[in-house]
Amino acid sequence: MNQQKSLLVIGFVWPEPNSSAAGGRMMQLISLFQQQGFQVTFASPAQDSDFMVDLSQYDVNKKSIALNCSTFDTFVKDLNPTIVLFDRFMIEEQFGWRVAENCPNALRILDTEDLHCLRLARQKAVKEKREFQTTDLLIEEVSKREIASVFRCDLSLMISEFEMELLQTTFKIDNCLLYYLPLLLETDHVPNLENLPSFEERKDFVFIGNFLHEPNWNAIQYLKETIWPLIKKQLPEAVVNIYGAYPSQKVLQLNNVKHGFLIKGRAENANEVVLKARIVLAPLRFGAGIKGKLLEAMQCGTPSVTTSIGAESMHDKLPWNGFVVNNPQSFAEKAVQLYQDEKIWLQAQKYGVDIINQRYLKGLFEGDFKEHVEYLLNNVQQHRLNNFMGELLQHHTLRSTKYMSKWIEEKNKF
Repeated sequence: MNQQKSLLVIGFVWPEPNSSAAGGRMMQLISLFQQQGFQVTFASPAQDSDFMVDLSQYDVNKKSIALNCSTFDTFVKDLNPTIVLFDRFMIEEQFGWRVAENCPNALRILDTEDLHCLRLARQKAVKEKREFQTTDLLIEEVSKREIASVFRCDLSLMISEFEMELLQTTFKIDNCLLYYLPLLLETDHVPNLENLPSFEERKDFVFIGNFLHEPNWNAIQYLKETIWPLIKKQLPEAVVNIYGAYPSQKVLQLNNVKHGFLIKGRAENANEVVLKARIVLAPLRFGAGIKGKLLEAMQCGTPSVTTSIGAESMHDKLPWNGFVVNNPQSFAEKAVQLYQDEKIWLQAQKYGVDIINQRYLKGLFEGDFKEHVEYLLNNVQQHRLNNFMGELLQHHTLRSTKYMSKWIEEKNKF
C-alpha cells in the first residue's frame, strides 16, 4: 500500500450540506477518511450548483468528469486511488466497471444513502392505496440494479439497520458486504437544553426538507390536505412554516396565509428555523434510510411528530422525542397535545438527547470503521474470493456495460 493513501469519491451531485441530509452525510464521510490519513479527491459528472460546498476549503481536490467517456480511464489510472467511494448505486453502474478495469486493487465502497428500491416500492404502494409488502421489492426493477451494485462492491455503507436486515433476509446478501454507519454527530453537537429557547419562547410548527425529494413533496401534500385542517380546527391561531431547498411552482402554490400554511422555501439557516419552532411535523408516508430532519430536530431540542416510516431505524427501543403515529386523526391529536403540554414537551426534548448520545455520536463508530477499512485493504483479494456472486456480476457487467458505454462514446463523436 502506498505511503500516501488516497480516496476517490465519485459523486452523483456535488455536496450541498445545507440542502439535504445526503450532502451532510457525504461531508461526514470525507472527514472520516481524512482523519485516517487519506488524501481526498471528489469527482462528479454533475453541473456545478449555486449551493454546492467549496471543497477546496476542506482540503478536497475537485474534478469534473464525463459520463461514457474514456477520459475517466486515464484520470483514474493516473490517480491510482487506494479506495473508491461510489455515491449511490447509479454512479457505481456508470463508473464501477471502469474503476475495476483500470484500478483492480482499489477497494470499492458503495454509500447507499438509502435503499432506492425500498423507497420506490413503498411509494408505489402508497399511490396504489395499499400496504407495502416485502415481496414488492422482488418485482421492483430498481432492486435488480441496486442489489447487483451492492454485490459488485467490496463494502456497502448502510445508514439504516432495518435496511441491513432487509438485504440479508430478502436478498441473501452476506453480512461481510455491509457496514452500518448512520449520520454522525460530534460531541459539541449534543444540545445543552438549558441554553436553548424555552417552551414559552418557541411558537409554530415547522416542516423542513428538500422539495426535490419525492417523500418530502408527498408529505407536504398530505399535511396540507389531511392533517393540517385537523390541527387548525383545534388550534385556530396555529401556523406551520414549510421550509426546503428547490421549491417549484407547484410547491409555492400551496401557500395559504388564511389557513396558516406558509411556504417559506430555502432556509438560510435550518438550525435557526427549527430552534424557533415548538414542534417539527414529518408525516412521511414512504421513504427509506434515516431522516436528517428528525435528527436535526433533536439537536435543536425541538420535539417531533412523525410516522413509523419517519422514525424507522432512528431510535431502536429508546422513547421517541415526541410521538410516532400513522393515523392522521391521531397524528393531529398528538401534535396538538405536544404543542400545548409543556411537561410532555420537556420530556420529549430529553428523549431526543438520549437518542443522540446513544445512537449518533461519531465516537461510537469511528474507531471500528477505521479498523474495518484497514482490514479490508489488507485482505481485499480473499474478501473478493468469498464474494463469488460479486465477481460473477463484475465479470458480466464489465462486458455488457463496457460495450454499451463505448457504443455511446462513439455515437457522441458524430
